[in-house]
Amino acid sequence: MRPAKLKVGLVQQAVADNDKATNWNKSAEQIAKLAAEGCECILLQELHSTLYFCQQEDTDAFDLAEPIPGPATEFFGELAEKHNIVLVTSLFEKRGSGLYHNTAVVFDRSKEIAGKYRKMHIPDDPGFYEKFYFTPGDMGFTPIETSVGKLGVLVCWDQWYPEAARLMAMAGADLLFYPTAIGWDLTDTEEERTRQHGAWETIQRSHAVANSVPVIVANRTGFEASPVEGDPGIQFWGQSFVAGPQGEILAKAEAEGETTLTVELDMERTEKVKRIWPYFRDRRIDAYDELTKRWRD
Repeated sequence: MRPAKLKVGLVQQAVADNDKATNWNKSAEQIAKLAAEGCECILLQELHSTLYFCQQEDTDAFDLAEPIPGPATEFFGELAEKHNIVLVTSLFEKRGSGLYHNTAVVFDRSKEIAGKYRKMHIPDDPGFYEKFYFTPGDMGFTPIETSVGKLGVLVCWDQWYPEAARLMAMAGADLLFYPTAIGWDLTDTEEERTRQHGAWETIQRSHAVANSVPVIVANRTGFEASPVEGDPGIQFWGQSFVAGPQGEILAKAEAEGETTLTVELDMERTEKVKRIWPYFRDRRIDAYDELTKRWRD
């Protein structure tokens, strides 16, 4: 049974280099802090072990990947067991020779892996060359069963797709989690940066509204220079947040600076919201068949 009240936490972190041990230990310090504050479920940002290596296409970057299970899952599994928490991590998975995924791994108060999710939507844009590195996920949109409820875990670019959130909710997800790594191209105007951030926050809050579930979003912060001469690098915009089941902002981090957020969620309120706004009852599933097409020609 899910708890009536659930204290969740997230870590907003900057990454200075590819020293995994250093980055893991930084995350571990913040996880310990959140656990001491009573958080039972904690989210880390996307690809928190290393720099965001997708700013260029470089075959040497595949050396950063590791198998699951592997050293990262051993480290974070021990933390989940030590602090008696549900922990959502985000790893660069080496599934096999030449086959890699962007994978979220969940632990449930134990060293054992409770479940994982492989990122389904993969972007390919200047500075975000993820299609070079990640094979699209093949596990579908299935919530992960934990002691605090069913977690609908999605990853970064997935956040723009209402279909993904809907399918997680339709499978009974009690919460939606988005580990993410998104920021500004410094050549964009201030107005364009504001529009981009507003769209990013709005779309994720809309997933909370449309599905009547809380949404927890952990984004990285800090500037990461591009390894490509002449490229501007990425200023990750932080501003991690937690939204309630009507899209209301319950907590929000600043754009700059490493920090944590802690929120106590009223899970019984989620049920009440679903009764007041019965979107699932009123869905016209008899008229949605063309949603499975690429385009309505």
